[in-house]
Amino acid sequence: MDNVTHGLAGLLVADAAGHWLEHRKVPMTPRIRRALSVLGIVAAEFPDSDLVYSGPVLDMGPLGYLLHHRGHTHTIVWAVASALLLWWVARRWVGGSGRLVSRALLVVALVGTLSHLLLDFTNSYGVHPFWPFDGRWYYGDAVFIVEPWLWLVAIPALFWNRPSSVGKVLLPLFYLLILAAVWFLGQVARDVAVVLLVFAATWPLVQRMLGGVQRTASGMLTWGLVTALFFVASSRAEATVRAAAWSAAGVGPSQVLDVVLNPGPGDWGCWSALVMSRDSERYRVTSAFVAPFGAVRSLEVCSARYQQGRIGSDVLAGLAGRADPLFVPTASVVWRSSWSAPLADLPQLARARCEVHAALYFMRTPVWQRVSPAQLLLSDARFGIGGSGFSDVVVPTNGACSFPNGWIPGWVPPRTDLLDASLRGDSAALGLGGTTTSNSPTVGSSGRGRRGRRQGTGIPRAVVRAPVWSGPA
Repeated sequence: MDNVTHGLAGLLVADAAGHWLEHRKVPMTPRIRRALSVLGIVAAEFPDSDLVYSGPVLDMGPLGYLLHHRGHTHTIVWAVASALLLWWVARRWVGGSGRLVSRALLVVALVGTLSHLLLDFTNSYGVHPFWPFDGRWYYGDAVFIVEPWLWLVAIPALFWNRPSSVGKVLLPLFYLLILAAVWFLGQVARDVAVVLLVFAATWPLVQRMLGGVQRTASGMLTWGLVTALFFVASSRAEATVRAAAWSAAGVGPSQVLDVVLNPGPGDWGCWSALVMSRDSERYRVTSAFVAPFGAVRSLEVCSARYQQGRIGSDVLAGLAGRADPLFVPTASVVWRSSWSAPLADLPQLARARCEVHAALYFMRTPVWQRVSPAQLLLSDARFGIGGSGFSDVVVPTNGACSFPNGWIPGWVPPRTDLLDASLRGDSAALGLGGTTTSNSPTVGSSGRGRRGRRQGTGIPRAVVRAPVWSGPA
């Protein structure tokens, strides 16, 4: 999620702790109030401290960010440890304010850091919160990464409860910022934007009539309701897509490997989808547009409302080798385009190039194309391809590894299932199903964990050092 959403969640937790202290008759001095608010924000943002070292610092190109953002700092182990550190700092700040204040600060620190993991789980980027015990990625596929409903729900409740002038200034600015984004950026369907603007005009008036405890409670409950509705819609959208994934070639739901979903911002009724599937010979990525509640918001309405933007555009548009989808459209699903490659190509690439091997610890929807005689472009289709994709990795087709001493974390590759399938079940050839003694291997070693019903350890050292790959691209 965006960092403003994380900060708003932290402030709601801080306000709830403040109300609890007031209920316990603890005098709420300005220092205690300030400490709760600052701690709530810092704790809710703290897992993103991986930005300090992910990226160029690791000298791994874009893989430094892809592999290490939402990495070790986005785990429950780190969240709890960092919460204890922040709690200790906050206690020092407020001084001897008693056991109840100390408990409130501890709760704010713990819930704040853990809320970051929970919010990041809700979208299609994913987290692996249970590392080092479980290295699998978990994806919510439910909430847009900048969801306007969450801003609009939280800010009025926080504004009316803020005694400080700083909060009274900054919160309205963020409110106006999200409204401007809703109306002018072209990412939000116009009818949804109108609903959001009407809500934005009335919700602050409702909040003003409530007491402090009721404001915080209604803000948190409405936030939870918004999120729950997106998860219900996501489940319906996935079921709709899987039911539609039949073709004359015999590819049916049992051969769908994964479905990636993204809603329109603020919109439960219109979704984009990426379907990873396979048949006996090829791996395929197919893009789609989905209306899971066609009786209320039809596919025709969704298609008309989203002519551009992240949801309206085809994320596979940057691929030269696209083809017409094999799947047959339905009243609720329109298939946009499809890209495919022989099942053997991805493991061959991983054997030949350390860059591909490393990228597979992150990429959920890997696609690739040749961009020059000496280079391939490997992308995660979730984030666009070519100039629009931040996940693009340029892979030389020959020469030495670009980062022979790179730090590859021990996540389970999201497409372990595809690697199994591409080797006709010979998982030993890729080291799948084995064990490892390290949870943070360097290039060529393996991670450990499970994803879904598959279990694997990634790609072992013996298969990633070959310097040349000249197969199909």
